[in-house]
Amino acid sequence: MQRPTPEDAVAASGTLAARPGGVKAAAEAVLMVINEPITAAQLAEALGVEPVEAEQTLADLRQEYDGYTGGGPVGPSAPQPRGFELREVAGGWRIYSRPAFADVVGQFVLEGQSARLSQAALETLAVIAYRQPVSRSRVSAIRGVNVDSVVRTLLQRGLVAESGTEPETGSLLYCTTPYFLEKLGLGSLEELPQIAPHLPGLENLAEFEETTY
Repeated sequence: MQRPTPEDAVAASGTLAARPGGVKAAAEAVLMVINEPITAAQLAEALGVEPVEAEQTLADLRQEYDGYTGGGPVGPSAPQPRGFELREVAGGWRIYSRPAFADVVGQFVLEGQSARLSQAALETLAVIAYRQPVSRSRVSAIRGVNVDSVVRTLLQRGLVAESGTEPETGSLLYCTTPYFLEKLGLGSLEELPQIAPHLPGLENLAEFEETTY
């Protein structure tokens, strides 16, 4: 799909304005069906409007969902935050349920299911996240166990991906994916919490980087 020209954007914006809710409602309709975060540029292309209008629409929706109306009524009748929020993660935007209702949503979604990662998978994912790009042999050395099957599980879940090969050994390297950031609600890897305060003793972890496997 080609990027709309200014003339196309004006025409499309006018068409959407004639529909209930206008451009804002059209943006919501798109946000409700996406399977991964959408950028402002992608939303603008989908709606046939200029990126600046898409960006402003996303900002307005986020404030609206947060209960902010810019000078509206106060007190019991004032707008309240919705049970969902518009969040910017992994370089794009997506609607999520609010953390305050995580227990309610989790009980509904996970009841009777076993979709959670095992402890071994979580530990392996943590090593890959903090040491990426990293080979399976290095992850195994850090964890002290073979991680081949666990890495395959993480690949199938879309949480990690292959990222080239190690020059010295030719081993495949692995890194986390945008889906990983999305599931954690992070905008980038720089937002990962510092791990040292939670796992004392990691000051010698660099030794593994100097070992050839």
